[in-house]
Amino acid sequence: MRVIGLMSGTSCDAIDAAAADLGIEGDTVVLTPLGDLECAFPGGLRRELLAALPPSSTTMAAVCRLDTLLGQALAAAADRADRELCAGEAELVVSHGQTCYHWTEDGRVRGTLQLGQPAWIAERTGRTVVSDLRPRDVAAGGQGAPLVSALDVLWLRGRPGAPVALNLGGIANITVAHGAHGPLAYDTGPANVLLDTAVRELTGGRADHDADGALAAAGTVCRPLLDRLLAEPYYARPAPKTTGRELFNAAYLRTALAGFGHLPAEDVLATLTELTARTVADAVRAAGGTEVIASGGGTRNPVLLARLALALDGVPVRVSDELGLPSGAKEAYAFALLGFLTALGLPGTVPACTGARHARVLGSVTPGRGGPPPRPWDGPAPVRLRVSRGVPRTGPSQDPQIGIGNAH
Repeated sequence: MRVIGLMSGTSCDAIDAAAADLGIEGDTVVLTPLGDLECAFPGGLRRELLAALPPSSTTMAAVCRLDTLLGQALAAAADRADRELCAGEAELVVSHGQTCYHWTEDGRVRGTLQLGQPAWIAERTGRTVVSDLRPRDVAAGGQGAPLVSALDVLWLRGRPGAPVALNLGGIANITVAHGAHGPLAYDTGPANVLLDTAVRELTGGRADHDADGALAAAGTVCRPLLDRLLAEPYYARPAPKTTGRELFNAAYLRTALAGFGHLPAEDVLATLTELTARTVADAVRAAGGTEVIASGGGTRNPVLLARLALALDGVPVRVSDELGLPSGAKEAYAFALLGFLTALGLPGTVPACTGARHARVLGSVTPGRGGPPPRPWDGPAPVRLRVSRGVPRTGPSQDPQIGIGNAH
């Protein structure tokens, strides 16, 4: 099955679109990447979105407008990916949407809201759309995240030791695929979200991120500030757990900086970079991790990666590209996989990773113009994933349950 995955993360910096041929061979899902795109938000949509996110207040009118505009932006990204990556032969689109609120109380997730109306995607592309994947896990008692853990557990099965998949997005999360502490997955804390927020705050909006970590590289870690940040109770909570802008936002940063006088921007960014490195390294060590396979926008920050390697003290760090999944689009590929599983009636969660009572088939389906979705898979559920570097097929699958047949 030829599938497009769409992802817009906590950083709200762009829409990632990834296309893949997906199929099942025996007990293995075979994923052949077809390519990926980064699609900028049109016009002032990013500013409008950031203005509505926590800790800001908003209105139902703004929510309706964002749901529509994000849906249209996702539709444009899917249409472009279909034309440029799939030769117009995509069979399914999977849209994560944009998480705008993740409602947590006392460590329990009560609800989650992703905007980006899928009807716009189905109408523009004519493809069936799987969307709204997180709420079913929440309804089953889970955290609704990190859903990428389903890919990680399948993908890293059989790898020696205790491999840890790390995503450095707005929020950092890890998946311990197996080993004495696995499977296990949770958000370790902030990655790019506080760094980007600090850049916007400290430059008066003239910049929105620390390109190549250059500002952090020029600064010195402020130990008292780092100690204050590390005292955040979230880090001591047991897994599974999730977090987001509801906690780590501009107001949080201002409170953390209170009383420190005028700290140079470079020192603030050096300290926040060290915070991410320390909290990730602590999580990896606690899980007995023997290697880290990193992905996400934070992998483009050489200073962050260097600080992480230093904090891990000998645990090797590599990027997911080395194992066949592009680091900048891995989450988009993960959601392509989750939608593929949904289309076949297969669960897309690992309860030990999200904390749900049971594994569940995820998402809601918006029909396209291409006929009914494929019939449920009647074979055993796959237990591993292989990323294929083979030549993808050139036409739609005859049996949408099997999808690729020549990706070896």
